[in-house]
Amino acid sequence: PPPPSLLLVVLFLLSSTALLSESRLSLDYYSKTCPSFNKIMQEAITDKQINNPTTAAGTLRLLFHDCLPNGCDGSILISSTPFNKAERDADINLSLPGDPFDLIVRAKTALELSCPNTVSCSDILAVATRDLVTMLGGPYYKVFLGRKDSRSSQASSIEGKLPKPTMSMSQIINLFAASGFNVQEMVALSGAHTIGFSHCKEFSSNLGNNTHYNPRFAQALKQACSGYPKNPTLSVFNDIMSPNKFDNLYYQNLPKGLGLLESDHGLYNDPRTKPFVELYAKDQNKFFRDFARAMQKLSVYRIKTGRRGEIRRRCDAVN
Repeated sequence: PPPPSLLLVVLFLLSSTALLSESRLSLDYYSKTCPSFNKIMQEAITDKQINNPTTAAGTLRLLFHDCLPNGCDGSILISSTPFNKAERDADINLSLPGDPFDLIVRAKTALELSCPNTVSCSDILAVATRDLVTMLGGPYYKVFLGRKDSRSSQASSIEGKLPKPTMSMSQIINLFAASGFNVQEMVALSGAHTIGFSHCKEFSSNLGNNTHYNPRFAQALKQACSGYPKNPTLSVFNDIMSPNKFDNLYYQNLPKGLGLLESDHGLYNDPRTKPFVELYAKDQNKFFRDFARAMQKLSVYRIKTGRRGEIRRRCDAVN
């Protein structure tokens, strides 16, 4: 018989291959376990976006807020309990809109009926984001599947890990660098501001004393936001030229002083980021290629696989 040490080696190799295969993502991860996955996702997404056209931008932002701090693990979807303040109740996440959360719940409910305990919430969010970007005319990119959902979510764990409009360009560059994203990838991901809107409170304090704004634009913004202390939901489109189309107009707006947030102006006024703004303003195909590549990278950032996570039965609560 083979010596016991050899048996151990063989056993070790077998168990590590099992772990590897369990943790491997693939494009057709659900082809056998949930053959109707793509069809169910497509129906839920189309239905929601047609009835609530701001869903796409909200979902893109939700993915971003889930992935960048601690990896794409659906931790942003978990509701707080009396014993735990979850990520979605951290100050920076309070302005996340309800529609993308609703979309994830609807997709999950339909998938649970068809293939119970099979599809993770983090996979649902990743696919929904890609499909919605594509629906609005943005680039298609491959989404690898097989993520597992996290078993915890703490508001305190995301402090300082998401960009704020008030941060300096150096702070934003460093924040992305800490997660392995270079300056060009950061500028490409900022192009997500080609869709969606921002609340007046994010930028109104800059309107009086900021020379980066086009003066007529600043005037129009002041009027649009004049009632915001009484009505905090007042908001303005991030890309005033084509707010519901995923294109490169966001970058074309910046040199004209038509950026909405301080961080938008920062991209054009900082020598480290300006060349990429000019490049994407000129060449939409280049922007689409770089955005798609950066999104593909972001959507597998620090994912949980195998036994490091679970398939949640409900997306807003751990099992």
